[in-house]
Amino acid sequence: MANTSGEKHAFQAEVSKLLGLMANSLYRDKEIFLRELISNASDACDKLRYSAITQPDLLGDDAALAVTITPDSDKSVLVVADNGIGMNRQELIDNLGTIARSGTEAFVKQMAESQTGDGQDEQSEREGEDEQNGATAGLIGQFGVGFYSSFMVAKRVDVVTRRADEAEGWRWRSDGSGSFSIAPEADAARGTRIELHLRKADREFLEPLRIRTIVKAYSDHVGLPIWLENESGQKEMVNEGSALWSRPKGEIDEDQYREFYHHIAHMPGDPWHTIHLHAEGRIEYTALLFVPDTKPFDLFDPIRKHRVRLYVRRVFITDECEGLIPPYLRFMRGVVDSSDLALNVSRETLQNDPILAKIRTGLVKRVFSELEKRAKKTPEDYVSFWESFGAVLKEGLYEDAEQKDRLLPLIRFRSTGGGERWLSLDHYVDAMPEQQEAIYYMSGEDPDALRRSPQIEGFRARGIDVLLMVDPVDQFWLPVVGSYKEKPFRSVTQGGADLEKFAVSDEAKADEADATPPGEMDKLIALVKLTLADAVKDVRTSERLTDSPVCLVADEGDLDMHLERLLRQHKHELPEQKRVLEINPSHDLTRALARMVGQKGASEALEDAAHLLMDQALILEGEPLPDPSAFSRRLSGLVSRALTE
Repeated sequence: MANTSGEKHAFQAEVSKLLGLMANSLYRDKEIFLRELISNASDACDKLRYSAITQPDLLGDDAALAVTITPDSDKSVLVVADNGIGMNRQELIDNLGTIARSGTEAFVKQMAESQTGDGQDEQSEREGEDEQNGATAGLIGQFGVGFYSSFMVAKRVDVVTRRADEAEGWRWRSDGSGSFSIAPEADAARGTRIELHLRKADREFLEPLRIRTIVKAYSDHVGLPIWLENESGQKEMVNEGSALWSRPKGEIDEDQYREFYHHIAHMPGDPWHTIHLHAEGRIEYTALLFVPDTKPFDLFDPIRKHRVRLYVRRVFITDECEGLIPPYLRFMRGVVDSSDLALNVSRETLQNDPILAKIRTGLVKRVFSELEKRAKKTPEDYVSFWESFGAVLKEGLYEDAEQKDRLLPLIRFRSTGGGERWLSLDHYVDAMPEQQEAIYYMSGEDPDALRRSPQIEGFRARGIDVLLMVDPVDQFWLPVVGSYKEKPFRSVTQGGADLEKFAVSDEAKADEADATPPGEMDKLIALVKLTLADAVKDVRTSERLTDSPVCLVADEGDLDMHLERLLRQHKHELPEQKRVLEINPSHDLTRALARMVGQKGASEALEDAAHLLMDQALILEGEPLPDPSAFSRRLSGLVSRALTE
């Protein structure tokens, strides 16, 4: 029978004012309270395990340390109990009466102060230090506010406890309104029993299935049994009790990895690659990461969240730790477990801790190393990864300058001469003609449409391969990276083509022989410039063109045409970008127009033809015509004149 009378205490440090805020705002999900109470119970058992090294009698006949959860639907009470170290009266006041004070924190400090004792020789002192380090490494929760999350779901909380080395037990009680009471409890068992009198709206936490789900999600790998006891006294263990990632790789088979992947990733299929690592040294952490074999549905969500879970000493903390995995690796799934991270009071948001940055760097390097191995050993298999996640991986080229040199060899491209084959930059550079000094590329959305673009005709005629940049992200990393192996990236739709030093095919040579004489072509260019006036930046003959009469290009230093389209689609305000119109002097149409200019001079028909050349270039670029009606009128007139002459 509980003693309901007892001494009254007011919460210290303005707990009465802060408790409501903490209970309702500190944690996003109410279910977190169970994680916190289990974590505290795990701490208490670890403390007793350590103390029993020198005081075995503390364990008595109850040496099987565990956490027991008991729902009582009739009374609307949820009990979370442990048989750990327990608390005495003063510890109840200190640990549960003052915000941000933790029995765990005081315990660690006490052990640190008593690591060495009188009469110990060097060997026993070293062994004692090892034991203490092992004990403290498993402690969870250093800030003492997790307990208060109970008031998110409970209208009243009772804590019945007895310290392992004392005979007297105590009951702590509070409704979270500003005070608590403490009274003796004669029948208290060793450890701590927390009784949550749930609000009507939170009775869902009495359902066994709900409890199992929460434990599975947050505390599945706590290193001691978590029992769920029904009203008949029957118990079932609801946690694994052993973290898969903490076991040696040699003890885990592929089926176990696969099942864990399904559990953690919530995705169909199997992992494309598994990375299981344990880092030791100044920072110690374990990671079990998976690369999926299919695209996650949220891969291109604008928020760009990763889905790697963070654990601290096998207790789930969060799956939204922004600093753990860079956004360009957000396709990864898995867990990272560390005992070195400093957490804030909610255990959900990490402090600005340099340890996290070091863990992140280590994980990124390991992922790159594994991708490099797969790309080298099984290049065909690597292509399947690239087709799923290549566009995301390329984001790292402009977001993570430190990893640029590791990333570039992993990037793959299609090209004008490679068909459906994927090329690495190394393959492209190795196959370049001796006199080629730049890595040529063209940007767009459809590889097949790019291969038909007029701007690449001259490159194809000279046997120069052009990389196809079909992902929007390409427009952002290219200016940042600039070059690869001292070869600059150069767009074939920007600036001069610089193709005169390359030999052309025999067919192209025959076309060049039929080119319009320079004098006549100069007159045509002058006419087109005058007619188009401010619609173009310049008009000039082209080295790029072999089959098409005209094309548009960006002038040297101007914005790439594809990038301009992307920015305008996303409502970016841009100044007017005038383009350069290039004319093929070997094309039948331009030769005929040049002859007309030379024979008749300027005329309405030639002015219409100049506008039609511009409209044709716009159509080839997929750009809208500035005046479709005028285009139709000019085309009709030109055809009519041709038919009547």
